Amino acid sequence: MESSAQRCFGTGNKLYEKYHDEEWGVPVHDDQHLFEMLCLEGSQAGLSWETVLKKREGYRRLFHQFNLEMVANMKDSELEKALKNPAIIRNRSKIFSVRINARVVIEMQKEYGSFATYLWGFVHHKPILHHFETIDQVPSHSSISDKLSKDLKKRGMLFVGRTIIYAFMQAVGMVNDHLMKCPCRLP
Repeated sequence: MESSAQRCFGTGNKLYEKYHDEEWGVPVHDDQHLFEMLCLEGSQAGLSWETVLKKREGYRRLFHQFNLEMVANMKDSELEKALKNPAIIRNRSKIFSVRINARVVIEMQKEYGSFATYLWGFVHHKPILHHFETIDQVPSHSSISDKLSKDLKKRGMLFVGRTIIYAFMQAVGMVNDHLMKCPCRLP
């Protein structure tokens, strides 16, 4: 993207620019990548997305590239050791939630065939396209993120509040919130 282009966010920050231009809002249907993004969004709670992006590779190494079976089978001792790892956000609840959430996703795969099928069913298997002009118009949650959040919590997932889930939906393209003048806006 040209440096003069009007991004939704991230202009001037190379890490944000790359994420915005190449990843944010692009529809994802791969269970492993969806799980990664759910975990990263949950890790962000109370922090900046830049902090999470900087530690993304650390998360990938620690959590076996977000391989669901491997994460679901991680031992307490592995997760405890992670609390000393500066390559990730060292929050005990967030670290242990990744294993819990992996186990829930595996159960959902059995029930729905894939995690993607379950998630995309909330938007009728098609991205919701918004027509916002300014970033101030973009909501922090929606009735769909509220419903999805509630269902994920009911299934036992952690760090899946309605704001986290809306950000997740944006990240994986379930919601297209690229602003109208953004060159990355998908049709």
